[in-house]
Amino acid sequence: MNEEFLSRRTVLQGALVLGCGVCLPLLVSGCNSKTSSTPAAPPAPASPPATGSDSTTTAKKVPQASVQYQQQPKGDQKCSSCVNFIAASNTCKLVDGQINPEGWCVLWMKKG
Repeated sequence: MNEEFLSRRTVLQGALVLGCGVCLPLLVSGCNSKTSSTPAAPPAPASPPATGSDSTTTAKKVPQASVQYQQQPKGDQKCSSCVNFIAASNTCKLVDGQINPEGWCVLWMKKG
């Protein structure tokens, strides 16, 4: 039991170190040690999320290679039965480029 507890602790400590190593530089990089006599401009308001079919063209898509896209199905999993596949244009909501309806990638999720 004690060995199991120590291994969990080690894993959690490693995750903490990794998280701090990734997040802390991002937080610190936004800091500016110089002081300015003029106040900073307020941040621009966030644009509302796009809706409808236009949202697929404005969203950043990932390259096919990064999601292990292949032209063949994986068992009964294929792009035409995925929630992200857009049949009208043979494209995907998440993956860049033309998509084969018989293809597959690691982002595949069955249509509900």
